[in-house]
Amino acid sequence: MLKNINIEQILFVDIETVPLHPDFEELPETFQKLWDKKSAYFRQEGQTAAEVYERAGIYSEFGKIVCISVGTVYQKQGEKRFRVKSYAGHDEKKLLHEFVNMLENYSRQGSIKLCAHNGQEFDYPYIARRCLITGVPIPKLLDIAGAKPWETKEVLLDTLQLWKFGDYKHFTSLDLLCAIFEIPTPKDDIDGSQVADVYYNQNDLDRIITYCEKDVFALAQLFLRFQGKSILPQEAFETA
Repeated sequence: MLKNINIEQILFVDIETVPLHPDFEELPETFQKLWDKKSAYFRQEGQTAAEVYERAGIYSEFGKIVCISVGTVYQKQGEKRFRVKSYAGHDEKKLLHEFVNMLENYSRQGSIKLCAHNGQEFDYPYIARRCLITGVPIPKLLDIAGAKPWETKEVLLDTLQLWKFGDYKHFTSLDLLCAIFEIPTPKDDIDGSQVADVYYNQNDLDRIITYCEKDVFALAQLFLRFQGKSILPQEAFETA
């Protein structure tokens, strides 16, 4: 039962990803051919592989992580607070090392869970795959290759899966769920489709970090609503 989960034992996670290169022409020839084959499954008639390269960031084989934000709910003077810390930068291997070290430290302190929106299909496998590719040890929580779903669902929570109640037919965005549950979200921010442009063309990593951290806060608010509890006020949000 969700109501029985101690939210203070959950690390709320969100990642932001971009294509490995600024544009298709900078891809090595081998990967240009491989992207051509990969993108053939979703390209519209008449589109080229280069024209859809901005979507490469959602595939761990063709993209990289530029930000991982992690948030926790904790008590301060009898009131719930929310603290978020981000691991971000141009050096993906470095930020992954920092994230994994943090995760292992938390694990040694006691029982913890991760929570992400669509984490089962995106965030968790993406992090694990990029760890493998960059040579970073996969954290124990995410080292689940070959594991059965029921072996991981207690520690790898996913608000999308919780919302589906076993229905596998459709995707429901975090933005839509926040609207349904009347969770305030900022309207002056970027969305996921703009991250690559902000990263490569605007060179504004800080803006991406802010966007990622706000999503993590919204994720924690959604989980509180799933538990039948009140959301946190905006002033409860703080960065580490």
